[in-house]
Amino acid sequence: MSSTRTRIRLAVVAAAAGSVVLAGCSSSGPSAESSAKSCEPAKGKVTLQYWNTVPGMDQVVALWNKQNPDIHVETKNISNDQYGTLGNALKAGKAPDLAQVGYDQLPNLRTQNAFVDASACSAASAAQSKFVPWTWSQSSFGGTGVFALPQDTGPMALYVRSDLFKKHGIDIPKTWDAYAAAAEKLHKADPDLDITFFDPNNAEWFNGLVWQNKAKMYGYSGDKWHVTVASQQSRQVADYWQKLIAAKLVRTDLANGSTQMYAAYQKDQIASYVGAAWGYSMFRDNLPKQAGKWSIVPMPTWGADGASGDWGGSTVAFMKGGKHLYESAKFNAWLTTDPEALALENKLGGLYPAAKAGLQLPALSKGVPYYNNEKIFDVFADSSRKIDTSFAWGPTQKTVNLALQDAMAKAAAGDGTLADALSAAQASALKSMKDQAIPVTAGE
Repeated sequence: MSSTRTRIRLAVVAAAAGSVVLAGCSSSGPSAESSAKSCEPAKGKVTLQYWNTVPGMDQVVALWNKQNPDIHVETKNISNDQYGTLGNALKAGKAPDLAQVGYDQLPNLRTQNAFVDASACSAASAAQSKFVPWTWSQSSFGGTGVFALPQDTGPMALYVRSDLFKKHGIDIPKTWDAYAAAAEKLHKADPDLDITFFDPNNAEWFNGLVWQNKAKMYGYSGDKWHVTVASQQSRQVADYWQKLIAAKLVRTDLANGSTQMYAAYQKDQIASYVGAAWGYSMFRDNLPKQAGKWSIVPMPTWGADGASGDWGGSTVAFMKGGKHLYESAKFNAWLTTDPEALALENKLGGLYPAAKAGLQLPALSKGVPYYNNEKIFDVFADSSRKIDTSFAWGPTQKTVNLALQDAMAKAAAGDGTLADALSAAQASALKSMKDQAIPVTAGE
């Protein structure tokens, strides 16, 4: 951040979101344990299990273990199949004490009775004031308990190979119309060059795009959920990318973060990347020879208000079955609020912190050498201020995401359209919620 004022504005703007995002979740069907567990320290040394997907987290945990020999933490990276691994562990009664869970997946896992309320632990409950407010509301389910502590957020921006745009005399696009025009110009100048790729197997990314366009995928009123996954705003986004795919101006054969994706960027085959704050380390660590060629600018916009979107962000959740809640709360609070821990997480894993102390890290106010010494985190801070805070997740989000991905993959292969994929996701949302006896109706 460039100033204290910037940090304060970020926190104030974000404060409005949480009461809307999960306001209805306490009425969404089976819930996590409603009463707080007792929180007594163990007698003697304990070992905790913490599962996550963050690169370099083993080094963060090693720092904790060095400073806290009586509470030893073992970490496991589950990035290959995060929610499949957690789901299987829950079914087998072998879940870890703590696990990384995305904000969008919290309602879904809550219906599976996956979490423990840690509000009886002062280390957890007293942490509320340390986080950007909307993130706390999501992890506490509107104040019904403390089921997770926020870890990071994912305000979106546009990563650009500024050298390729300059080479072909094309301005960095500020609107989505200009982005489509730039895609055509780049491909015409070099048939082997595409402006970006569309990953049909990444619903979370696509959700961030529709979020930017102020789509309301879910709402809650009158004691029931209102599902509008296939809203007009969402369809506008789908139709836009459908045209780019049909014109063969974006690639559809690359998965985000894959070896093939990095190879395409390495070969100068792709000129930009629509990504989140946590992605800044991806290019730095995987494409070191392209240092100085990348810039990060605001996400192309749909309207004059310059609205942005959020992709990802996560919490550290207290999982059902954990045997050492007191110690878990102490470690979790340190992991998500301690400046030294947050600095390591940002440096090694690219996490953009949810804790207020994290937004004041010196690293976030400095230029980043890989990106031409530009103050890229100022761009993400501005993006965060412009995210629609009324966006809501549904209680069966994982099922809906899978349906969306399946239909988007078919559309990318020429079977149907992305608009059809939204309709399929809408139908999946309604069916999955009705199957769990969650009051729901199709919204307008």
